[in-house]
Amino acid sequence: MAKSPGHQQDKNHKVEESPVAGTVKASVGGREVASTSDVIAVHETGCPVRYYFARTAVDGKLLQPSQTSSTCPFKGTASYYNLVVDGKTFKDAIWSYEDPYDEHVALKGRLAFYDDKLPEIKITAPA
Repeated sequence: MAKSPGHQQDKNHKVEESPVAGTVKASVGGREVASTSDVIAVHETGCPVRYYFARTAVDGKLLQPSQTSSTCPFKGTASYYNLVVDGKTFKDAIWSYEDPYDEHVALKGRLAFYDDKLPEIKITAPA
């Protein structure tokens, strides 16, 4: 792991993590695909709140590794997964930081849903 170049270059950009008190659920078209109290909320400048679920909260049979990856200068390189629910594939619906920068090691291996880009995905979190 390494230090985040983003945090070193932009001291005003915030990426704040906090455990969520209570259960967070993810559903697709009304079908629950994840439910756990092991979730980290990430509040990042210019982004919606993201919920990073423990990998064990999502049924691995619903995940297909994608060829897509992206790099965040603050968190690291993300690997993507397609989500397959009831025969329907949601391309690049989930991502994970397998080797995040030192500042965000708590996110390692967790899964986040693209609920703001895929209207079928809904996240329900305690207020």
